[in-house]
Amino acid sequence: MEANRFVSWIIRLARNVSQNLLHSAGFELRRVRPAEDTFNWLRTLDIRTVIDIGANTGQFATQIHGILPEATIYAFEPIKDCFAQLVETMKDVPNFRAFDIGLGSEASETEIHRSKYSPSSSILLMDQLHQEAFPFTKEKTVEKITISRLDDIAGDLKIADNLLVKIDVQGFEDHVFAGGQNVIQKAKILIVEISFKTLYVGQPLFDQIYAITKAMGFNYHGNWTQLLNPVDGSILQADGIFIKENEGA
Repeated sequence: MEANRFVSWIIRLARNVSQNLLHSAGFELRRVRPAEDTFNWLRTLDIRTVIDIGANTGQFATQIHGILPEATIYAFEPIKDCFAQLVETMKDVPNFRAFDIGLGSEASETEIHRSKYSPSSSILLMDQLHQEAFPFTKEKTVEKITISRLDDIAGDLKIADNLLVKIDVQGFEDHVFAGGQNVIQKAKILIVEISFKTLYVGQPLFDQIYAITKAMGFNYHGNWTQLLNPVDGSILQADGIFIKENEGA
């Protein structure tokens, strides 16, 4: 019995140590509820097409495919190694197609600041607050990428009714909206990264994104996830949920 108590104590100690280490790096361990419980509200919207803008290595694409396995997913990721990993991650999903380009307000060739922590990569320069909160993202290289307008390439996509658009482009969201208004306007639901404090130089904050989505007929319905500052616990970012007025929950 004493041995069992000792083993239990060791397990609790190891768990606490690992959680503290993750917290110090800006991460948090959380118990995840089964998708069938958490996302029933999303399934009722009968989403048939998903456009994943800023797909990185397939984190959202993998999750949304698990929730909506019948939906066609179009993913956009301009960073070369992230795109390769995205394709590998989703290789067994027949209704998935990836594009190695970024989306913005005009077709162009530009440079992206590729952070060593790839999800923090952005066309915009990283602000000091971001570097102070997440110092492991500071190290970066510069990579040339191709930018297209979503509205210009929409003809290459077979977009069925009940569209979900996810936008996670580290401060470049307003440019994506400007170049994709016709397509985004048709969506039933948007999941958009929104920032409450400036993490990238010149980025739009919550009020601007809210105004853009509201003008397009979307209502704010809370957050998919949110990011806390490990220094003081304040909310820095969230993936906001915007649903078309009179189009669902």
